[in-house]
Amino acid sequence: MIKCHLSRLLGERKLKISDVTRDTGINRGTLTRLYHETAERVELDVLDALCAYLNCGLPDLLEYQKSEQASPPQLPDSNG
Repeated sequence: MIKCHLSRLLGERKLKISDVTRDTGINRGTLTRLYHETAERVELDVLDALCAYLNCGLPDLLEYQKSEQASPPQLPDSNG
């Protein structure tokens, strides 16, 4: 599972989603989904803009947490 720490980062900086939208041009819906951790995919340019705006690295924004419930994705056979 991928955890998004946008809500924590914004809270630490006393920023609102509307501030980030206004200052970066990132769609409010995209930011809301990241904030509430309901996003299923994120464009690289959004991550780039957020890291630049918040002056942080990708590991500060996103974190991989091993999920015990989910089985690992099946990778295609490389022999085939």
